[in-house]
Amino acid sequence: MSINKSNILIIDDEEKLRSLLARILDLEGYQIMEASNAKSAWRILENTDIQLVISDVKLPDANGVELSKIIKDRFPLVEVIVLTAYGTIADGVKAIKNGAFDYITKGDDNDKIIPLVSRATEKAVLQQRLFSLEQKINQSYNPNVVLAGTQKSSTLPFLQERFSENETQFYLCQNKTCELPTTDFEK
Repeated sequence: MSINKSNILIIDDEEKLRSLLARILDLEGYQIMEASNAKSAWRILENTDIQLVISDVKLPDANGVELSKIIKDRFPLVEVIVLTAYGTIADGVKAIKNGAFDYITKGDDNDKIIPLVSRATEKAVLQQRLFSLEQKINQSYNPNVVLAGTQKSSTLPFLQERFSENETQFYLCQNKTCELPTTDFEK
């Protein structure tokens, strides 16, 4: 997925502001979903691969600052930007502590929203790629097998002693080859 095709969920009960922001971000190439409250937003989050949530603080059924924590706890790879008409330092600090990517005031930060969304979606996409790569590595990695390459034979006893304590299989590799035991299907 390219970064400019990221999925963004806008949560705001003010339809005109939500639609305006949706149109602006749509023109930038983002895929936009909209919700007027936290309940409908949650259904979208559970059923769609979202990279960024932009949430108003004052929602009919939730506080956007508290919602940012719930979203980050349940969907840690999703970034959250909290928007407010009446920003306070305390809410801003709490939103950031809750894991929000940023906390901005509506109207005052109009020129900042596009670069901010770009950075947030880029971070989310990179986090998702990293997570995917870690999953692939974990599927093929066996933590109970250690391959060690060394030029010094004096290192071998130390390595064998170090890894024999926790039932780890240890194999010494020299000259880019390793002597591994044969498996059942190789016999």
